[in-house]
Amino acid sequence: MNIPFSPPDISEEEIKEVTDTLRSGWITTGPKVKKLETLLVDYTGADGCVCLNSQTAAGEMSLRLLGIGRDSCGMDGVYGSEEDEVITCAYTYTASASVICHVGAKPVLVDCQEGSLEMDYDALEQAVNEHTKAVIPVDLGGIPCDYDRIFEIVERKKKIFCPSNKLQKAIGRVAVIEDAAHALGAVYKGRTAGSIADFTNFSFHAVKNFTTAEGGSLTWKLEEVDNEKIYHQLQLFSLHGQSKDALAKTKLGAWEYDILGPWYKCNMTDIMGALGIAQFARYPDMLKRRRELIGIYDTVLKPLGVEVLPHFTEEHRSSGHLYMTRIPGIGLKERQEIIEELAEQGISANVHYKPLPMHTAYKRLGFQIEDYPNSYKKFENEITLPLHTKLTDEEAAYVLEKYSRILTGYLK
Repeated sequence: MNIPFSPPDISEEEIKEVTDTLRSGWITTGPKVKKLETLLVDYTGADGCVCLNSQTAAGEMSLRLLGIGRDSCGMDGVYGSEEDEVITCAYTYTASASVICHVGAKPVLVDCQEGSLEMDYDALEQAVNEHTKAVIPVDLGGIPCDYDRIFEIVERKKKIFCPSNKLQKAIGRVAVIEDAAHALGAVYKGRTAGSIADFTNFSFHAVKNFTTAEGGSLTWKLEEVDNEKIYHQLQLFSLHGQSKDALAKTKLGAWEYDILGPWYKCNMTDIMGALGIAQFARYPDMLKRRRELIGIYDTVLKPLGVEVLPHFTEEHRSSGHLYMTRIPGIGLKERQEIIEELAEQGISANVHYKPLPMHTAYKRLGFQIEDYPNSYKKFENEITLPLHTKLTDEEAAYVLEKYSRILTGYLK
């Protein structure tokens, strides 16, 4: 067999919807994107949603909207400071932290917990100071973080919070920006991702559960804040600061526009939006299938002593994005041997993630992996198996058969 790691699940419905868009003559941001935004608001329970060209853009726009960092002017034109700090976890992909650098703020990395991939919440509390403007928790593998604990921390620390603009003042504490790149459809204590944190950023990249080829979205859930104003500002940020989008300019005599700021270009196109609309109709069944596959994997691997993620508990329901396994007692050499043996059997495996302090870019910022021992321990023996909705029961059984056989030489 040849089992790829995470191919996109594209049906005739997606092809039909995209073809309809191509034939319509309207292929940039337009009615399909607006419809997808509405679908996402209804699904997540968010106050509002803007679809963009990536989760990275969504994360960056969240920070710019808040006026965090010396290069962000915020909603009211007040620039942030290079002293602004944003906290995230060291065990994540670069996009969680690179957006902090994009806006000219200081990234602060905390280790993950011992025995968990979630950030160390005690370390998070210690890291919050008068310069902290936001925290970016990461829902790794589609499993929601402990948001009750996170909000408890930022509420308790609100006395030292120093807002620098009207939106920060309205929130009144360190903002919580959920990195939900893996987590569309995840639920935490009855709340759907997208309506838990102040801002939530989703990825619709080709390898994600829900895809628009590239793409992502930013949702928000804020009290006493004008939703229309937020939506309008995000539209400006994502379309060069232009006062009218292309669709608005098609109205009779409506050619004229203004540029309200020298801003950015990261909008979603209607071709991408069309993909999302078709995916959306299928998404509940796709999540159900992921849960079935996780159950199949768990039944075989847990009794062997393989450590797996707790995707489904009384407190949360995961989106089932990644099937991450840890093999106790092995190191980097053995991990590579196992991945190569899987590849020889036609099984594509992966590693999630090499901690940020191990990468050149973050070493240059002064981070050292020695300061993040839990992250390194999680990394050195992690192997991610194929998990996607094109995977059949027969293929899952094949993966388990080969993986179990290979592991007999490594499990103690």
